[in-house]
Amino acid sequence: MLLEMSRPLRIEYPEAWYHVMNRGRRNEHIFLGSKDYVSFLDLLHETIATWNLRVAAYCLMPTHYHLLVQTPGANLSRCMRHIDGVYTQRFNRARETDGSLFRGRYKSIVVGGDSYLLQLVRYIHRNPLRAGLSDSLEKYPWTSHRAYLSDAESWNWIHKEPLLTMLSPNGRGRITAYRRFVGLEDPDTIIDLLERKKWPAILGPQRFINKTREKFFSGNVHEEIPQSRELAPTLDTIRITVCASYRISEGDLERSRRGTWNEARNVAIYLTRRLRGETLSRIGEYYQMSRYSSVSSVIQRMKRLMDTDQALKKKVGRIASQLIKSQA
Repeated sequence: MLLEMSRPLRIEYPEAWYHVMNRGRRNEHIFLGSKDYVSFLDLLHETIATWNLRVAAYCLMPTHYHLLVQTPGANLSRCMRHIDGVYTQRFNRARETDGSLFRGRYKSIVVGGDSYLLQLVRYIHRNPLRAGLSDSLEKYPWTSHRAYLSDAESWNWIHKEPLLTMLSPNGRGRITAYRRFVGLEDPDTIIDLLERKKWPAILGPQRFINKTREKFFSGNVHEEIPQSRELAPTLDTIRITVCASYRISEGDLERSRRGTWNEARNVAIYLTRRLRGETLSRIGEYYQMSRYSSVSSVIQRMKRLMDTDQALKKKVGRIASQLIKSQA
């Protein structure tokens, strides 16, 4: 059975870390006053209690928010649907209005590696400075910065201990280390990355990126489950790689006559569906096939052949692995 995907795959697993952001539609304000900020923070508390979300850092600004969270229950999508959905309901109810508040689905990056997590804490807490909303981190009231400077029980809901320990194993020295760290400017690489319209799916050391790709992108290359296009090789890359593997020209790949089995072409079609999750109509358009039912027939036949032809199965697997590594 072939499954259509209208949205990219979300990478979710127990204990995963994410940087999450959402913005008001048309860049409009999502917080109009202190009651709105408090309402959002109350909602974070509710989500922590209900869905076991861990909030390590936050910054609420007039037009958008940033969160650094960890999900013991591998449930980021569920948590964020609750946060964005319920906040929108409460915002609209307070003003006797309706309609969307956010520009769309939240953006998220799965994050690995201590240094990357720490850089995101700093980036999130320094947002008001970069935006000109405050000349001091301590003066801006709608971030978790002060939680990192305090042992007060009122801040116990912030999951800061792992981050502070990354800065210093010495309990007394952690706050000093944090002050020093957050006082440094954010690297241009982090700012440039997070100011892009489209975020990468994964942020971390290369080993973490490769491991995550292997688990959530490659999977079993012979299962007919489309995966995330965010992590996938392009249509052109798949075509070129298949041609190189079969030692044929791209012109040879495009040739298909009725009743003739063009193995390389059909491997390319199969991998386009498998690795990118493209719709049948888009694959048909790319490979100049007039009917999407013909695309489906090719994919189904490839699957049947690989069940019985081990040589073909291995060849397709090698090409898929090569394509996945090329995206690292």
